[in-house]
Amino acid sequence: MTLQDILMPDCTFCAISGSSKKRVLDKICTVAANKIVEHSAYELLESLIAREKLGSTGIGNGIAIPHGRLPNAKSVVAVIVTTDIPVNFDAIDNKPVDIFIALFVPEDACKEHLTTLQSIAKLFSDKHIAKQVRKCQSNEALFNLIQENSH
Repeated sequence: MTLQDILMPDCTFCAISGSSKKRVLDKICTVAANKIVEHSAYELLESLIAREKLGSTGIGNGIAIPHGRLPNAKSVVAVIVTTDIPVNFDAIDNKPVDIFIALFVPEDACKEHLTTLQSIAKLFSDKHIAKQVRKCQSNEALFNLIQENSH
């Protein structure tokens, strides 16, 4: 499954104000909670924080892929957010992050989850894509850019 398969326009946000890692994750979880009725925004945040405790999901070059597994969830939900200014995220290269691609997956969908993470990492390993994402001025432009760049 690719990001293009699961990303919805109402889960795409461009240049939000995010002053900290927790604030950005809070925003992501608030958005995702509208799609995942089985879980509250707080439960979604707990799943992301539990994963971050295992090691940062900041993959470098200003990009993070926070993700959490959810018991009783029915489908995969993706949320993409860019921030107006990069925030400290304890990324592997110690650089702040301004592109967040969050995934919430059913606990029993491990194989699909790994495939989706790989496709996201591959898409964003293209520095040209990341540069274009940072230039987006609207949620719609960001969503369309992701859809046009499926691998």
